Amino acid sequence: MGRKWNNIKEKKASKDANTSRIYAKFGRKIYVAAKQGEPNPESNIALRDVLERAKTYSVPKAIIERAIDKAKGGSDEVFDELRYEGFGPNGSMVIVDALTNNVNRTAAEVRAAFSKNGGNMGVSGSVAYMFDATAVIGVEGKTAEDVLELLMEADLDVRDIIEEGDSVIVYAEPEQFHAVQEAFRQAGISDFTVAELSMLAQSDVTLPEDAQAKFEKMIDAIEDLEDVQQVFHNVDLGE
Repeated sequence: MGRKWNNIKEKKASKDANTSRIYAKFGRKIYVAAKQGEPNPESNIALRDVLERAKTYSVPKAIIERAIDKAKGGSDEVFDELRYEGFGPNGSMVIVDALTNNVNRTAAEVRAAFSKNGGNMGVSGSVAYMFDATAVIGVEGKTAEDVLELLMEADLDVRDIIEEGDSVIVYAEPEQFHAVQEAFRQAGISDFTVAELSMLAQSDVTLPEDAQAKFEKMIDAIEDLEDVQQVFHNVDLGE
């Protein structure tokens, strides 16, 4: 797949190292997941998923507990899950997932982040057809051959298994997300370097240097928005 998932994740983590932004985003996502079902990850699959992902980003326990306590406390704050699609410089494609308590505000902010940086918002479906929903799970301490054998024993046929740095990354169908994690847990592996339900581009594009600089500025502007949770795109930004 050539996604260099660890490089992508490390770049995002490095960018957010000196801010509380990534924690605030997780706090909101955890609250929403806990509010939609029982505030217990044992019985709430959505909450368990977001907590697993939060763990890979080293989200502090205090942030997690505060968000769950807010849901337990009966807060009536309501958030809508939204997806925007758009285009960046040179026809690059972008998907933006958001959680918001003010749809009009978020739509205006995302549109402005696109338009002020050489991009434009598209209609629903204008970009998503070029991406595949994908489960991405990573572990350390194993080879690709080890992981393949482990998944075969669990009767799981996944899309791809790639060694990336110190990790082995499994790319699977979205509906295999929990089954792959469970196969690892049955093998005594419970810590994941990556645990994401992502949107991966079917093919990447490489932009000229000037267009890439403009594209990265646009992505930064979108990711800086409080309501934006995740951003997916089809540009190969290199290592």
